[in-house]
Amino acid sequence: MQGPFHAGEREVQRRAGVAEEAGVVGRIIGQIVTPAATRFLARQRLAVAASLDPGGRVWASLLTGPAGFLSPTDPAHLLITAEPIPGDPLRANLGTRPDLGLLVLDPGTRQRVRFNGRGALLPEGILVALDQVYGNCPKYIQWRETEPDVPAEPGAPRVATDLDARQRAWIGNADTLFIASFHPEGGADASHRGGLPGFVHILDDGGLVFPDYPGNAMFNTLGNLVGYPRAGLLFVDFATGDVLQLTGRARLESDFSVRLDLDEVRETRAASPLRFGPATLSPSHPARSHMPATAHLKP
Repeated sequence: MQGPFHAGEREVQRRAGVAEEAGVVGRIIGQIVTPAATRFLARQRLAVAASLDPGGRVWASLLTGPAGFLSPTDPAHLLITAEPIPGDPLRANLGTRPDLGLLVLDPGTRQRVRFNGRGALLPEGILVALDQVYGNCPKYIQWRETEPDVPAEPGAPRVATDLDARQRAWIGNADTLFIASFHPEGGADASHRGGLPGFVHILDDGGLVFPDYPGNAMFNTLGNLVGYPRAGLLFVDFATGDVLQLTGRARLESDFSVRLDLDEVRETRAASPLRFGPATLSPSHPARSHMPATAHLKP
């Protein structure tokens, strides 16, 4: 890698004409948990992890716990004392390859921090040796008020190769998704995408497409997809705690939208104890959701 960016990130920065800007913004990327990040982590109850299964598929996994379940053991290591939801592949994935990305996001303050590195399974949880630590702006994060917890009652996930009608409606109304990606040089990464409800489109052939709105110019996720065209998506129903995980083959389109062709769908009902009120949408979203001219929606 040259500086903080790998070849895929530099390629997308070049395509977008923002290489110089990215070089400046990239100075925010550190390697340790700062005192400010430690204070942020102490309050958080929600994180999304990115990992790879033995077949090379990329997964996004929800992790929740009481405040303090994310804690640095020293500035270069982070301990996660939470179990993935039943049937989630995260622990099995880390047992075969250590690449781990982590996004910690607070819907109540619209703050987020990314931690990328290598995870090790310990009796007390997952220990992450950190390679990159950096904050992201709240630009497309919806604000949600925290509501009282409801006991999680997850069963075994329902597994399929495509989306049913209810899942298509869920995705079609979503204003938030989480995306996991990977690059051989940079490792695994978890990130966030937000938009007006309907910003994720389901195509006639069952694939998904969603826009990439202007952000920090680093193009971490899109750069990963250029070098390793697979991704995992996570949709969370913040009112019910239901979780929908998708994994598949990803492609960066010429207009910087992302297309995902599904390999596997996993839905787990009542997977999360966390509950949030209706979204107050970010004022940064484009007035109309983006739709590639070549895409065709399901009716």
